[in-house]
Amino acid sequence: MNSKQTQLQAFERLLNIMDDLREKCPWDKKQTLQSLRHLTIEETYELGDAILDNDLNEVKKELGDLLLHIVFYAKIGSETNDSSTSLTTGFDIADVCNEICEKLIHRHPHIYSDVVVKDEEEVKQNWEKLKLKEGKKSVLEGVPRSLPALVKASRIQDKVKGVGFDWEEAHQVWDKVQEELAELQVEVEAGNQDKMESEFGDVLFSMINYARFLNINPEDALERTNKKFIKRFQYLESKAGELGKPLMDMTLAEMDVFWNEAKKL
Repeated sequence: MNSKQTQLQAFERLLNIMDDLREKCPWDKKQTLQSLRHLTIEETYELGDAILDNDLNEVKKELGDLLLHIVFYAKIGSETNDSSTSLTTGFDIADVCNEICEKLIHRHPHIYSDVVVKDEEEVKQNWEKLKLKEGKKSVLEGVPRSLPALVKASRIQDKVKGVGFDWEEAHQVWDKVQEELAELQVEVEAGNQDKMESEFGDVLFSMINYARFLNINPEDALERTNKKFIKRFQYLESKAGELGKPLMDMTLAEMDVFWNEAKKL
């Protein structure tokens, strides 16, 4: 691994390159906080893919892309006299780093003060309590509105758990899942589309909660199933291609033969 000095030099090199690009490159000169937003989201998902694939080389590359975005945002933030930004209070990368350093020190009193904690759960509970003391009116304020619904549900449940709003045993959560499934079935039989959607959401929320009690990340679990389905379906497509027969011309029974083969791979 590189020394701390080498790491700092590499970061300084990135800052210098960013300065050059912002001054000289037509594309980089045009970018704003808003124009970079969707690109940052895309890069974050690419990092997520690399992590799921356990490809450390790709993780390294995607982390670099995200680090570039962080430096880019900070560079834009420092340009308070630039009419292309709507910033009223400027900041640069030092402000960004100092801000997170101060937050980490404040929220880790068991490291930087004399607070004693017994385990990870107590650390998380203290974290949420400190956030409320900082002026937040709700523990849920830290959940981004634009998060995908599945991830948002997980974060909501983690947040409220931190202040003690939680089930005691996994079987209680499973009972809740069964209750929500029964309520969904009632609305399915009644044919009320709006209520079906509402109850279906309750089922999903309860299942995500149950996953938490099983120490399963629901996002990872669902993505694992997505990849499994894609692999099997593409096997089915390849076999249909070998037969010279379009999938739409095959019967379900014919497709099931190849699907079952794919399940054994």
